[in-house]
Amino acid sequence: MSADRHPASSDGQAYRFAGPGQVRRSLADAGYLADERICSVVYLGDRLRKPVLVEGPAGTGKTQLAKSVAAMAGLRLIRLQCYEGLDEAKALYEWNYAKQLLRIQAGRAADGQRTADWAGLQADIFSEEFLLVRPLLAAIRAPDPVVLLIDEVDRLDAETEALLLEVLSDYQVSIPELGTVASIQTPLVFLTSNNSRELSEPLKRRCLYLYIDYPSPEREREIVLRWVPGLSAALVDQITGVVRSLRKLELKKRPSVSETIDWARTVCLLGAAEIDTELVVGTLHVLLKHQPDIDKAAAELTAAR
Repeated sequence: MSADRHPASSDGQAYRFAGPGQVRRSLADAGYLADERICSVVYLGDRLRKPVLVEGPAGTGKTQLAKSVAAMAGLRLIRLQCYEGLDEAKALYEWNYAKQLLRIQAGRAADGQRTADWAGLQADIFSEEFLLVRPLLAAIRAPDPVVLLIDEVDRLDAETEALLLEVLSDYQVSIPELGTVASIQTPLVFLTSNNSRELSEPLKRRCLYLYIDYPSPEREREIVLRWVPGLSAALVDQITGVVRSLRKLELKKRPSVSETIDWARTVCLLGAAEIDTELVVGTLHVLLKHQPDIDKAAAELTAAR
């Protein structure tokens, strides 16, 4: 079989990726430089039709991975941004109560204020026209393959996490007024977590697991050169070296990869030919976002000068 062919799975859907190597090349074309482990898990997530749970420190490219997979595969991205207090109405679906009330009032007015037939009215107001589709249901009902990103799943409470278990098990939803809505395609699902709390074992069992840590020096150097091409290789080595040294400090929030790129762009805009202590201290606010972290880093850098 040719490496470029995408055979169909047992459910009749075509696989999206021919192999980990093709995933790596396509992700690179989309601007995401992935290592072998990341590419392998993305490939297996497609082949096994399983969600991928991506854990790791904030700012290591977890969300961007899902976005880049959608871009490289030419699929629509549907994103559910999780937060404390997120409930079924915001994650799955809810009814447009204001529109339903207007329909009831309009029916009564047309009927001369007499009591309308409730069965007929109920069938009317609990129809597609009044359904507000939220991200999970949108991904299930999508006629074409999509990428579903459930971002920062560790911020959910236990009840909403249990809702995810039902959805991710069978990719179907039961709506009492309409019946069961089953997926006609299996979306590529990515769940991200910043490890703010331990996720339940049932949720983990349903997923392939991927941990993305801060990149190796070589990979971070490649990333910076990719996104800030105007810098010399020597200057990029200095930039990534400073960032690695900051990550070794006990900080509330260590600098992320995106902040490394922002700092590299800052250095480029300032026209610096090399990195010195004064430049680093003067631009720490680009890398660090908490004043105590900035104070600690500045003190360490000044003492080491």
